[in-house]
Amino acid sequence: MTSANDKDLFSARRAGVLLHPTCLPGSLGVLGAGARRFVDFLADSGITVWQTLPIGPTHQDLSPYQSLSAHAGNQDFIDLAELLQTGLLADAELAQPIAESRQQLLAIAAQRFYEGHATGRKGFDLAGFEAFRARNDYWLDDFCLFCAIREVQESPGWLQWPEHLRDREPAALQAFVDQNQARLARIRFEQFLFNHQWQALRDYARSRNVLLFGDIPIFVAQDSADVWANRQFFKLDARGEPTVVAGVPPDYFSEEGQHWGNPLYNWQVMAEDGYQWWLQRLESQRHLFDLIRIDHFRGLQAYWEIPAEAPQPRNGYWVPGPSDHFLQACFDRFPDLPLVAENLGIISDDVEELRHRFRLPGMTVMQFGFDGSPNNPHLLHNHQPRDLVYTGTHDNDTTLGWYRSLDDRTRHYVNDYLATSGDGMPWPVIEAAFRSVCSLAVVPMQDFLGLGTEARFNTPGTITNNWTWQLDWNFPEKDLSKIIAESVKRHGRLPPV
Repeated sequence: MTSANDKDLFSARRAGVLLHPTCLPGSLGVLGAGARRFVDFLADSGITVWQTLPIGPTHQDLSPYQSLSAHAGNQDFIDLAELLQTGLLADAELAQPIAESRQQLLAIAAQRFYEGHATGRKGFDLAGFEAFRARNDYWLDDFCLFCAIREVQESPGWLQWPEHLRDREPAALQAFVDQNQARLARIRFEQFLFNHQWQALRDYARSRNVLLFGDIPIFVAQDSADVWANRQFFKLDARGEPTVVAGVPPDYFSEEGQHWGNPLYNWQVMAEDGYQWWLQRLESQRHLFDLIRIDHFRGLQAYWEIPAEAPQPRNGYWVPGPSDHFLQACFDRFPDLPLVAENLGIISDDVEELRHRFRLPGMTVMQFGFDGSPNNPHLLHNHQPRDLVYTGTHDNDTTLGWYRSLDDRTRHYVNDYLATSGDGMPWPVIEAAFRSVCSLAVVPMQDFLGLGTEARFNTPGTITNNWTWQLDWNFPEKDLSKIIAESVKRHGRLPPV
């Protein structure tokens, strides 16, 4: 099998941080001054990779892994303050409560933009908008229509829409478009604006030698523009209801297994046109990120299929995935595709063999290493050079919270293995990750700050108190960046500029 995935990004040792943009404080949005300030902190710290979670628009539960679109950006990321510099909003308009008026302000900005009032930004004009629209025509109109109908219907999902809209009857869709021109124009403008601000952030990060690392959930949400507009690619009944859904059997994260509820792909139908839907998805992410992780990579080899009528995870079964045929199509289209495989959980030999055939880096997690076995792949002495090492992921407790929760025997094992008394946690684990032979070491920002369980970002298998932690800028930025930079340099993770 062929891929060029072993070049460039993994040719030098690097240090990275894991922080979702929603963790950045800012009532006006996060893609402006706050994001640039964070990039500056990373650059000063010697960190050259910023990893995020998926950045699409979310449902009310805020999970980045259940987005309304596989392509769109989260409009809540848009920094409204940036619109002051373009002449599309005025100071007085931003003085009102933003949470109540955000959509209204974006509608005002959109109208002024279409009237030609935008100033001061290269590419932020009607010609730039038309170029963006043409480049993204394979998803943009469907997404805007989906969101506009969703706003008007005020319903929990497209399956509850009137049948003629649910089933995309052309006359009904055209009538809706004719009656909602301003709403559709606002949503298109939001996506153009998101893309403009994201690309400006990416350019700024590159100027400071920081790469952006994104995340693709292998499955998409049932209530998404993707499923509504492409029902033929999913295992659905005639009404659009899933016949089977995604999940995982019992594992480290959940003793009962997990019922994700995502519809599963009809891979046979997807293969008929060479997986064009997936290739378009990868194209979208390549435009946003320098490095891309596929979450739940093992689902490409085999996925856990749960019957919709018997939704307990234990009723599921493994079904073969598209495997080599799919990945070869991806690398034939994008020879330099910078993919990372999330290979955590129940991983069989055939999954690892697939990953290795395409030379995809995998993941190790320091917190997973201490089950007592010297052969545990997450232990430092078993790491592999082209893989990634994490102290913990977004699904783990913070490293300090994890350490405090250990039983005495495991805590002693951790201390002995890391040659520490446990003082200064989580830094002994961070230092160990930086010592690893893995080419990229990634540390959640909460660990750099030494925070406990109160800063945990997500607990798998639960639906409350997730995705809401935010960074407090009141930490001593210069002191911390100096400490991190010294450790990064000490362990050879400062790549050549």
